[in-house]
Amino acid sequence: MFDALSDRLERVAGRLRNRGRISTADLDAALGEIRTALLDADVELGVARHFVEAVRERCSSEVLSRSLTPGQQVVKAVHEQLVEALGGEALRITYAPRPPTVVLLAGLQGSGKTTAAAKLAQWWRAQGRNPLLVGADLQRPAAVEQLRILGSQAQVSVFSQPGDPVSTAVAGVEEARRLGRDVCIIDTAGRITVDGALMDEMRRISERTNPHYTFLVIDAMTGQDAVSTARAFHDTLALDGVILSKLDSDARGGAALSVKEVVGRPIVFASTGERLGDLDLFHPDRMADRILGMGDVLTLIEQAERTMDQDVVARSADRLMSGRFTLDDFLEQLHQVQKMGSLGGILRLMPGVSKEVRQAAEQIDDSQVARIEAIVRSMTPKERADPTIVDGSRRVRIARGSGASTQDVNQLLKQFREMQKMMRSVGSGAMPNMPGMPTGRLGRLAAARQIASGGAEESLAEMLSGRGRPPATPPARVPAAPKGRGGKNKKKGGRVTPPKGR
Repeated sequence: MFDALSDRLERVAGRLRNRGRISTADLDAALGEIRTALLDADVELGVARHFVEAVRERCSSEVLSRSLTPGQQVVKAVHEQLVEALGGEALRITYAPRPPTVVLLAGLQGSGKTTAAAKLAQWWRAQGRNPLLVGADLQRPAAVEQLRILGSQAQVSVFSQPGDPVSTAVAGVEEARRLGRDVCIIDTAGRITVDGALMDEMRRISERTNPHYTFLVIDAMTGQDAVSTARAFHDTLALDGVILSKLDSDARGGAALSVKEVVGRPIVFASTGERLGDLDLFHPDRMADRILGMGDVLTLIEQAERTMDQDVVARSADRLMSGRFTLDDFLEQLHQVQKMGSLGGILRLMPGVSKEVRQAAEQIDDSQVARIEAIVRSMTPKERADPTIVDGSRRVRIARGSGASTQDVNQLLKQFREMQKMMRSVGSGAMPNMPGMPTGRLGRLAAARQIASGGAEESLAEMLSGRGRPPATPPARVPAAPKGRGGKNKKKGGRVTPPKGR
């Protein structure tokens, strides 16, 4: 979502980081570029102006003169202001002393309220809570049926009744209390645009149900319209926060950076995909890290803990540390990575991954993953355990069996050999090119993490996207050295034997 803004800010930050001194003219030029980047990202004009002035104030000449690295001080100021613009800190959810905790969802039609309600229910189930969904959207056809289907997928009960939306919402809260549910999520009706009837209905539902939290669901792709919508709802309902849907879209991100400044309420949850599990608390500091290209390791770890099979991970880690990493292990890990979402999304959370690798990973789809799996499945168990035995005739057989080309098979084996070398280095504890790495078992574990967050995943991205594939036309033949003194050629070609020293 923040790709364009992130690229612009990364370029500005890259130019400033290594500057020993920054003049007033340098700072003005950088802030001007930042302001342009924010406006291009559809950030509200007043918010963009305030952002730039706040960064300028943080980077006063006095502050820069006290800093050993003024360039890094500017980057730090931009990061701090991004965190503040995105909300400051994640909202801490508290619960009613007498259940249920009532959560009221509002928003325009098509913003994703019903899906957000089901995602919230699943998120609370993962927190050990027992939620109830209430379908109070009685205007849109099949809205309640959609909520029942999503509730079934999330394994959460749904309550609704025909009649008046206000009475349905009140009855839903009573039903949650009767059943002993500790969270009650009310899905309400929306309109194509903000109108008096919608606001009056929302106001009456809020007055009768007395919600502990009122969240506005905003479609991140609506841009500046999202800000005016949030302002209108906040004037009527006194919002507690915003749920941002479609954060994984190609929108420019202006709504996320503007809503806190304009409405005064933070983004609480963010939806990053279509699956019910693709919703989590919004962390402004982590999002600021991503925008500046610093990665988001904490979110990556949380995703892995939620989705990965711990037994499979432990078994693979043991084989990794012993240096026995096979194609079967690779396939197993590929399936675990798929559970976490797209490879491009995972690499976006990793610090230090190049932009080129991230872009290559974004192009990977399920068909490419299936192609890799078909190649591995076309090998015999012995070949998967020891790929070094795969000679020319075996490669042709594997290519025919998987419907791939021999070039695809060669590329897969080449990249896998590179991964194996890294795994063996981890097992032996010898990790060149990684200064400052602790020794012993801790060193191997740290190196394993570094490989998992860099080398192995980059190799996987290259493998899946086809980068580094041999050219279609063979390279020009290198002329052989002339016969005679100082050199000797093999008759049937091959490498040239170097001359013996005298």
